[in-house]
Amino acid sequence: MNDKVSDKDKQAWKDFLSSNEKLPNKDNKLNTSPNVKIKHIDLHGLTLQEANKTIEKFINNSYDHNVSKIIVVTGKGLHSSVEKDPYVSKDLSILKYSVPDFIENNPDIMKKVIEIKDAEVKDGGSGAFYIFLKKKK
Repeated sequence: MNDKVSDKDKQAWKDFLSSNEKLPNKDNKLNTSPNVKIKHIDLHGLTLQEANKTIEKFINNSYDHNVSKIIVVTGKGLHSSVEKDPYVSKDLSILKYSVPDFIENNPDIMKKVIEIKDAEVKDGGSGAFYIFLKKKK
């Protein structure tokens, strides 16, 4: 392997660093479109059944209104009352795990969903997730 960098490559690198050109982040293709409609929903304090009914209704409504991205805040489950019940799974009853599972196991909802993924820190980090919706035809 050649450890020397040519003068031509050095100049190309300097030119690139000094230019205002920005490389597009291909991972953010769903987030950068000017037509992206975003809605938020906070499920803090809801029971699992309430959260599932609420998110189903919210997804259907968002889909009907051509929303592209939903930010779902569930919290991290730190104050969940299931900690006191030894017969309830601590992970599966926490909304941040059970709501995405509910969505993924509901074929009618999944027909409208492109992807579910963890949220960035600015949108709630591990206490939130994104739902990207298909366009209504």
